[in-house]
Amino acid sequence: MPKPAPAAYPELCSLLREAATLNAVGSLVSWDQETYMPPAAAAARAEQSSLLARLVHERRTNPRVGELIGACENDASLNGDGAVARSLREMRRDYDLATKLPGSLVAELAKVGSQAQEVWKKARADSDFAAFAPWLERMMALSRRKAECYGWPREGEIYDALLDEYEPGMTSRQVGAIFTPLRTRLTDLLGRLMASRNKPGDAPLKAKIPQEAQHRFGLTVLKALGFDLDAGRLDVTTHPFCSGLAPGDTRLTTRYRDEKFTDALFGTMHEMGHGLYEQGLPKTPEHFGTPLADAISLGIHESQSRMWENFVGRGKPFWRWALPHARKAFGRPFATMTLDRIYRAVNIVTPSLIRVEADECTYNLHIMVRFELERALLSGGLKVKDLPGEWNRRYKEYLHIKIPDDRRGCLQDVHWSFGLVGYFPTYTLGNLYAGQFWEKIRRDLKDLDTDLARGRFDGLKGWLNRHIHAHGKRYRAGELCERVTGRPLSADPLLRHLETKLGEVYGL
Repeated sequence: MPKPAPAAYPELCSLLREAATLNAVGSLVSWDQETYMPPAAAAARAEQSSLLARLVHERRTNPRVGELIGACENDASLNGDGAVARSLREMRRDYDLATKLPGSLVAELAKVGSQAQEVWKKARADSDFAAFAPWLERMMALSRRKAECYGWPREGEIYDALLDEYEPGMTSRQVGAIFTPLRTRLTDLLGRLMASRNKPGDAPLKAKIPQEAQHRFGLTVLKALGFDLDAGRLDVTTHPFCSGLAPGDTRLTTRYRDEKFTDALFGTMHEMGHGLYEQGLPKTPEHFGTPLADAISLGIHESQSRMWENFVGRGKPFWRWALPHARKAFGRPFATMTLDRIYRAVNIVTPSLIRVEADECTYNLHIMVRFELERALLSGGLKVKDLPGEWNRRYKEYLHIKIPDDRRGCLQDVHWSFGLVGYFPTYTLGNLYAGQFWEKIRRDLKDLDTDLARGRFDGLKGWLNRHIHAHGKRYRAGELCERVTGRPLSADPLLRHLETKLGEVYGL
């Protein structure tokens, strides 16, 4: 075999950078649909999204890309365990997966997803599952076709093919093995908290705060925590999200309501955690479009958002800093607010209807419901028409609450309208990674609580930049976890965090 040309890797990176640039345009189109697009543009937007998805897929599956990857793999100078070798491993994985999907299927997924998203918005507003059901049928059918193209191990199941797309190497069997004992321990903790006679009061959360004031306060928090607003922005949408479009362009969204301002605050901090990860990745001209500028997995990505939202945002040191700013932003409702009252209030544990508004203890139970249901929908074990009933039954069993309508039940999440099947388990995996990283952070940053209380968040952000963000996709999630913490992923750190903090709040 002839020796590959030394220019193979730069040419490969150049082609992938072009694909990434085109994909950024597609992401911008999607962001606009979620924020400012006029409703009448929905049909044209579906066509635009479909065309862009097909063009990106053509770039990613260009035979020349495959040739260059092969040439680089045969170049002894690029082998080993260095950054380039690791990058090539992920390029090969991405290319092999992409070439398994027909361009027509990629375009159809994008088009139907764009159409289904608009139907979902109206169906959710009207609490009309019947209107959305045919579109969910179509997205599940397309997701099955996608999974069949990818394939899965003989000992696995169809769901594994899609889960692996978001959390490489993870299987539904592994997720189930984590979720089953975790659910038992969480429900036990929930029972003890609900039986406590020292429950926090929720009066601080009932204060009616104008949305403009909430937005200003959210921007204050974003700036203090280190999100670069010259390289990003904050907007309003139906379902909060973060889009890391390109170097220097990271978009956050949130949503507001007059009561319970913490829903918007923690939603903003959650998306900011994703945004800090995107801004911390090495998206230089040299790396953009390569795995070295990409996040490792959605589980690791979620660890960043959940850490800032919960480990920081629901912590007493954060509120020691934030409360004076809240008094200034919110005026009279917070004039006499004390640190103890607000800290206890933001850590109230109450089984609730909406996932994104759930407390730390019950949040993962919301994820387990979705994991079980989408797994059954994909396999055909659950029919779409039976989804509302099964959703309501599991909420009654796991969280002991009755679902009043589909808007606050099976229509509350946008994910299935996009065809994001296999995504939901990564939220709980993110909580577990966050718990394990947090214990290591506290060992490394001895003055962490003091720094947070004084509004010095750069130490924590810097630690995350160095240990998580800077690596891009050099390591897989499990490998990174062991490199950073010295141990494989475990639920114990998260449970220690919850039992310690909530035990203090509830006087257990």
